[in-house]
Amino acid sequence: MLRLDDTYRHKGQRKALVTLLRSKGIKNEAVLEAINTLPRHFFFDTALDSHAYEDKAFPIGEGQTISQPYTVAFQTELLEINPGDKILEIGTGSGYQASILHLMGGIVYSIEYQKKLYDRTKKFLTKLGIPINFYLGDGSQGIPAQAPFDKIIVTAGAPVVPNSLLKQLKVGGILVIPVGDRNTQKMMKLTKKTEKQIIQEEFDNFAFVPLLGVEGWRTK
Repeated sequence: MLRLDDTYRHKGQRKALVTLLRSKGIKNEAVLEAINTLPRHFFFDTALDSHAYEDKAFPIGEGQTISQPYTVAFQTELLEINPGDKILEIGTGSGYQASILHLMGGIVYSIEYQKKLYDRTKKFLTKLGIPINFYLGDGSQGIPAQAPFDKIIVTAGAPVVPNSLLKQLKVGGILVIPVGDRNTQKMMKLTKKTEKQIIQEEFDNFAFVPLLGVEGWRTK
């Protein structure tokens, strides 16, 4: 059961979370403001409400997680979002990351591999009045029909950077993706300078659920 009340306690917990994220090196004020605005406990079952503002990932079913707030903030900061950016999110999950992108002024297209999560999150975010363009399918191949995108964010660990996603990125656009093995990945930021020139930057190690699909990990 979901509870959609936002109390002074919840607001205080969000402020404390933002203070923690700032201390961990998150500098983008728009990112911090979005996290301070969006009630993360809305994305948790009522029984787990007390865990909503801890800086850790949490299971949401179907083998997926709602990402650690620091991870959400870190990836979002790397994206360098401008209001009006057309953003592709690979891995809708709980919808929390997509909602942060929307609050920052992004026009969000989000694709989810797991049908149960897709159905649940689409219904839930629609109820919240958060307008995301939802797709069900293989996120490793992006959404070619809606390309190109200003920004692309991948919220699952990939074995390699999918070529399909680089092709769907505008010149001048940014792709943020964790790349590595099934246990740990290095956060990558790829900036498309021209159709042939990609600037690649590497950041800290993270642990994401695997990106499933043709250009991700194959399902067993």
